[in-house]
Amino acid sequence: MTETPAALREAHHADVSGGWLRPAVFGAMDGLVTNIALIAGVGGGGASARAVLLTGTAGLVAGAISMGLGEYTSVRSANEQVAAEVAKERRELERHPEVEARELADTWVARGLPRELATQVAEVVRRNPEEALRVHVREELGVNPDDQPSPWAAALSSFVCFSVGALVPLLPYLLGSTSLWLALGVGGLGLFLAGAIVARFTSRRWWAAGLRQLLLGGLAAAATFGIGTLIGVQGGL
Repeated sequence: MTETPAALREAHHADVSGGWLRPAVFGAMDGLVTNIALIAGVGGGGASARAVLLTGTAGLVAGAISMGLGEYTSVRSANEQVAAEVAKERRELERHPEVEARELADTWVARGLPRELATQVAEVVRRNPEEALRVHVREELGVNPDDQPSPWAAALSSFVCFSVGALVPLLPYLLGSTSLWLALGVGGLGLFLAGAIVARFTSRRWWAAGLRQLLLGGLAAAATFGIGTLIGVQGGL
């Protein structure tokens, strides 16, 4: 059975639309690095296991809320900016359709299309106002007005993935352990696995992506551990 062009595209390309992958990856990595570094800093200062758990839990909740709100605001603002530019382009098409058609043809000529063919296609596109709007927005702004990411999807994926990432280094404490090094080891394993999983969506080798993320997180933890050791804690925390 012969595969259709749509089926071939689906088989060869990952789904990068919807606005969930970037905030999900960023949220998970940020949750891991933030809480590993936070735990390392507090634990390096000599805080008790209970204080480390409390600090890590507070970091999880605060960070997840912050990430979710930040992603929602960021994506919503970007969508509103695109909507404003689309409205502006619609007005230009209504007021100066011939000028806009020439600009579209010029764009295609600059990409190598013969002038006559580019002018003919631009004229055909101009006869369908909605299609003309979509084509002009894609060519001039580089975005698809009908396929903008969802701010709610970005916020939710960021919130959930940050929470999961931040929970990983807390697991030993939640299970009764009082060892800072065990928590950091579990967190390091989480960093490696997260990097390896992300490589599934890219062309990078899984072990290289995992080691890169482990190295970056390890540097952050080392920095906060050193600061915590130098400053220490007071008051019997």
